[in-house]
Amino acid sequence: MSATVSARKRIWGWWFFDWASQPYNTLLLTFIFGPYFAEIARGQYMAQGLDADAAGAAAQAYWGLGLAISSVAIAIFAPILGAIADSTGRRMVWVWFFSAFYVAGSAALWFVAPGGDTLFWAVACFGLGFIGMEFATIFTNALMPSLSDHDDMGAISGSGFAFGYLGGLLALILMLALFAENSATGKTLIGLDPILGLDPEAREGTRAVGPFTALWYAVFMIPFFLWVREPRTERRPLNLGLAFASLRDLLASLRWRGSLSAYLASSLFYRDALNALYGFGGVYASGVLNWEITQIGVFGVVGAVTAMVASWIGGKADRRFGPKPVIAFCIVVLMLVCLVIVGMTRESLWGLPLDPASSASDTIFFACGALIGAAGGALQAASRTMMVRHTTPDRATEAFGLYALSGKVASFISPALIALATYLSGSQRIGISPLIVMFLIGLVLLSFVRAKGEQA
Repeated sequence: MSATVSARKRIWGWWFFDWASQPYNTLLLTFIFGPYFAEIARGQYMAQGLDADAAGAAAQAYWGLGLAISSVAIAIFAPILGAIADSTGRRMVWVWFFSAFYVAGSAALWFVAPGGDTLFWAVACFGLGFIGMEFATIFTNALMPSLSDHDDMGAISGSGFAFGYLGGLLALILMLALFAENSATGKTLIGLDPILGLDPEAREGTRAVGPFTALWYAVFMIPFFLWVREPRTERRPLNLGLAFASLRDLLASLRWRGSLSAYLASSLFYRDALNALYGFGGVYASGVLNWEITQIGVFGVVGAVTAMVASWIGGKADRRFGPKPVIAFCIVVLMLVCLVIVGMTRESLWGLPLDPASSASDTIFFACGALIGAAGGALQAASRTMMVRHTTPDRATEAFGLYALSGKVASFISPALIALATYLSGSQRIGISPLIVMFLIGLVLLSFVRAKGEQA
């Protein structure tokens, strides 16, 4: 086998992590399980005497609290684990370890049945799998600098996200067509009973999203583990003192690395606002627009298609213009989308009347979903490239640990702010408004980042 073929296989294997892991975001976080959780939580709160609006707000606040707690755990341990991995020269073992978290957490969501007291179980298991996905991503991202030259990183990153979104899209279509049932009719999107004899009254078709996501990951990680190899480095025994000293030195160096510091701070705000937008989009559609799971799933298909296309196009733009202008453009688009979402009800859009009996609000929100998918996909791909421009292969895990930290510090803040704003206002709509400020802060801080990072 030639070196060229070997390099191509390594890249394809690395892309398969995006394909394997994307359904956690697409199916669980945003379009299937998240709205399903909102539905059963809303029903539970209404059974306790709350009206529909208050129950929807309480469900969103509970979901936000669960995401916030998971994000705190990621923020605390991500840079520490990165330093340990770099100090020992081992990364793949951590991918294996946290893959087990991903599979166990997602598979356990099968037991979140309607009518029972399962809200804590739901957010706990979801959080376990979410932590597994995020930590596995840190270590796979750290392998990126070893795949090719820096000039190709933008295209590789963008194509990887595009491939991942294609996987998420296919998984979502399969769920909608064969498993997830409409709560009113008990039929899937194409009019079938859920396959495998799943009981629609017990919502087994929708609950199957957990085991389905776990199985998808287990199968499609096989090419990753077969084809991706760690760079040849000296294997060193674990020395916690050395690992923490290395992390301490990296943190201390930030005072002299202005571009990296500004980028970590910028991404702290804009990536977490994006993650919160993903996390609450389906919950918003369920509570504000009263969409069914199947309708939210179609919304997800639209977003996944635009994300796939935009990630690929964004990768090409990244390679030509660099990641910084791509990031800035995407942030502006997402701010405008948030302004529309906050100002829209079934009756009006920022004071402009809409016919509640028409599909106007649904059409507008579908357009928002398309823009979120497109801008979010390109933004994530370009952000990964920008981080590569600020590190070296031998310290990549540690750097991506800080990158995860910058993402998760505000991911703790964003869901908490949404939960607080929703609780104080009693409105799911107003609860989304803190994201506008988060995106704006990220955009301002981005202006202090060098376009070529530290690779100039």
